[in-house]
Amino acid sequence: MARKTSFYYAFLVLPPDQRRAIGAVWDFCRAVDDAVDEAPEANLGPSGREAVAFWRAELARCYEGAPASTRQGRALGPFIGRFDLPRQAFEDVIDGVAMDLDRSRYRTFDELFEYCRRVASAVGMICISIFGCRSAQAREYALNLGVALQLTNIIRDVGGDLERGRVYLPLEDLAACGCRIEDLRAGRVTPAVRRLLELECGRARDFYARADRAMPRAERRRLTSAAIMRAVYLETLRRVERGGYDVFTTRVRVPRARQAAIALREWVWPS
Repeated sequence: MARKTSFYYAFLVLPPDQRRAIGAVWDFCRAVDDAVDEAPEANLGPSGREAVAFWRAELARCYEGAPASTRQGRALGPFIGRFDLPRQAFEDVIDGVAMDLDRSRYRTFDELFEYCRRVASAVGMICISIFGCRSAQAREYALNLGVALQLTNIIRDVGGDLERGRVYLPLEDLAACGCRIEDLRAGRVTPAVRRLLELECGRARDFYARADRAMPRAERRRLTSAAIMRAVYLETLRRVERGGYDVFTTRVRVPRARQAAIALREWVWPS
């Protein structure tokens, strides 16, 4: 896993076998996402609907014992039985990525929630299997934390998503805040834009709080990586807020040194 990712330090604290499993899961899910997002002329293999069908078939090969046809599938295969990785969660990820083929707008938060559940919370369900967590509380934790992380991504990436023709923020929220898509395209934090982003940051904070309440204390040490992810992404959200909600002129980032310090804190003094 690349050092530049926000998850690097979170997974660095894992035992080697779990870290390798997480890396295989990450590479598989990233390949699915990239194949759907990238243009076919980039020579990255099948794209669009072809990619969805291709990766769904590759997943089936991984789970059904047939030879995988990609390096990502071959890397993932050995960990499926070892960690009892849930197939449905991978199917959900593919379904979530496929949603980007059919829509570039979300009318309600309920619609966006389903997208977040598929592309983020489903990955969390896979991760807690690798961490050895099996409780209903751990699944509730993964669900809510995944939504919180994805909402943070969406808030942080408003400007970049607009460049790709996408608006993930619910249209009902734009209307409630008196904000238009044209206001977002202008790239200025007007009062309406500020109201919208304040609303979305508050919603993300609510899901972080839900995850905190669901945290199974008996499994807290096993979930240290997830706690690090939570802390790094919550710091990203705070930086958006402290920066006056300007997600247009620069991409909000948590410096690597700060990420490392957060990881150390969560490891030594778990919250």
